[in-house]
This record gives sequence, C-alpha cells and structure tokens, in this order.
Amino acid sequence: MPLGPMFLGLGRTGVVFLAALAVAAVAVPVLNLAVPPQSAWHVPTTTVVLFGKYLCYALLALSIDLVWGYCGILSLGHGAFFALGGYAIGMHLMREIGSRGVYGNPELPDFMVFLNWKELPWYWYGFDHLWFAVLMVLLVPGLLAFVFGAFAFRSRVTGVYLSIITQAMTFALMLAFFRNDMGFGGNNGLTDFKDVLGIDLQKDSTRAGLFALSALALGAGFLVCRAIVSSKLGKVLVAVRDAESRTRFIGYRVEHYKLFVFTVSAMMAGVAGALYVPQVGIINPSEFAPANSIEAVIWVAVGGRGTLVGAALGAVVVNIGKSWFTGALPELWLFALGGLFVFVTLFLPKGLLGVLRPRAAKPAPALDDEPAVRVSEQRAAE
Repeated sequence: MPLGPMFLGLGRTGVVFLAALAVAAVAVPVLNLAVPPQSAWHVPTTTVVLFGKYLCYALLALSIDLVWGYCGILSLGHGAFFALGGYAIGMHLMREIGSRGVYGNPELPDFMVFLNWKELPWYWYGFDHLWFAVLMVLLVPGLLAFVFGAFAFRSRVTGVYLSIITQAMTFALMLAFFRNDMGFGGNNGLTDFKDVLGIDLQKDSTRAGLFALSALALGAGFLVCRAIVSSKLGKVLVAVRDAESRTRFIGYRVEHYKLFVFTVSAMMAGVAGALYVPQVGIINPSEFAPANSIEAVIWVAVGGRGTLVGAALGAVVVNIGKSWFTGALPELWLFALGGLFVFVTLFLPKGLLGVLRPRAAKPAPALDDEPAVRVSEQRAAE
C-alpha cells in the first residue's frame, strides 16, 4: 500500500503519534549515550528506564482499549496476561544466569536450590533459548485468553459478570504463583538477572536499547490495533459493542469475534510484560494483583476510551503523576487516582484526548447503536 493512503488511514493523530515514537526511539538513546552527563541535553539512565516502563504500560493500555473501547469487553484481568508475558521472559533470563548465581548451580536457579529442588521442572525446558521464550510470551497469554474466552463468550457472559470473572482469574493466578511449590520463585518471584544474549542488562546501552525496543513495540501494537478497528472486522466489533443482540440476530457469530480480539489483546499485553521485566529487573506475583488491572483500565478511561492514542497517552500521563505523587505525597496517591477517575467520568467522558483534540477523540463510532448495526446489516446482506 502506498505511504500516502496508509498515513491517511491512520489520521493526523495517528501519524503524529507514530512520528513521536520514532523520534523518541532514536533521540532518547542518543541523548543518553552520546551527550555528556554535564550537558543540559543529557537524558539520565534513570529517566530512560522510567519512561521505558511507561511505554510498556502504554502498550498494555492499548491492548485493553482494543477490547473495551471497540468491543465493549471490560476486562479487569489483563494484568494476568501482562504478568505471564513477564514470567516467560524472566524464566529465560534466569536460565541465562547459569553458574553465576549465589549457589553456583548451572542447572537450577537459586530459589530452587534454596528450596531443595532436585531437578528442573519440565515446564522450564526450552527457556534456555530466547526464541522459545519469545514464543511463550505470545502463546501462554494467548492460550489462556483463548480458553477463558471460549468458555465465557460461548456461555454469553457479558457486562459486569464478565468483568468479575476476569478479575477472579487474575486473583486465582496470583494466589497460585505465591506458592513455592509452583516453581516460579514464590513470593520473591524471579530476579537478579544478569544479561540477555550475553549483553549486560545493567549497561546504559542495553537500557537505551530496551527503551527503543519498547517504543517500536508500542508503535507496532498501535498499527495492529488500527488495522483491526479500521477493517470490516472492526465495524462488526463496534456493532457488537453497541448492540450485541441485534448483531447476533442478523447472523454474526458474536462469540468468534469476541474471542479473536480478546486473544490478540492478551498477546499484546504479554509482549508489554516481556519488555517490562528486563527494565525493572524483577517479576513477582504482585503483578497479578487485581488492583493493577483496575488501574490499567483507569489509564484508558483517562486518556480516552475507543481512541487508541488516548489510551497510550493516559497510561503515560497517569504514571507520571503516580511517580510524582508516590514520592511527594505517597499516602494520597490512591485517593488521587480514584478522584481522577471520578472526575474524568463526570466531566471528561472522552478523556484527555477529547480535550487536546476533540475531533481526533471521537469514539469509533458513536455510542448510538443504529449506525454500527446498519453497517453490520449491510455487510450481512452482501
């Protein structure tokens, strides 16, 4: 497809968003590595790591917006997919430690030696190889979402009931991963990573590279989401969101559309978790906490549900605020987050993107069910 029509399909906001990510992916590493620390243009490594985390959160928010903003599936369990992707890459990083651990065991991670494990569990096989870990980053969250969604959507579980069982899913996983006999480090999780592909994770160049990779992954995730929501499939998803019963009655297998988008969204969340773990240096069961999933939903609401760019923007803005609040007024952060959600719901229904650029923040399409369903009826007639 020619570049002109492709960019035109993205819209001005989408093009600006991708351009900003491309500039950040190049400029931030250069300002961190090539500019002397005493220069006013130097970007400290701590800032690179911090904003690398924000980009991972933005990708997670994008995955939630895909299912909530365009298909009406309010998932309160996407933190589970994020954490599973993080554990998959964390297992590879633990295998790369080898004999350099505290106990010097080349076969077993330190926590297994401490807990008197005699051999490596079968589900750790293959994680010596990065390609296998990357494959699991996609397959494990995707398979969980597929199985969960197949049962839930076939049973026509919707609305608040679906939200509750997604929350129950991530809570159950959190309790399971806290157990030492699960073989994932229990309460402490996986940490003390050394390198990836022989490259020291503590080097400034590695951290800058992970930042750039996170920016590229966010851009790729945006393009995938944009391709889905702007296609015929996207029109059906919006019809499902606005009038599921009518969409079902005119012949669409609604559960198949829901299952597809839910699985794709889970895989995106897994990629976000996989990029997050090398940058923060740890993954533990607290990432499964339901509160994390709820907070991610707030990011989407603050940025602008059903806008894609707004979801990513909301994740970055809210987490910048969180970093400041938890440092200056840590006891007030949860109150501020709750108040922000209430304020946005009452006064900014289109989120921050609606304030910055009202036309770009127009949800796709409007919440009136007639336009979306008419499109679906026309497609069915064809």
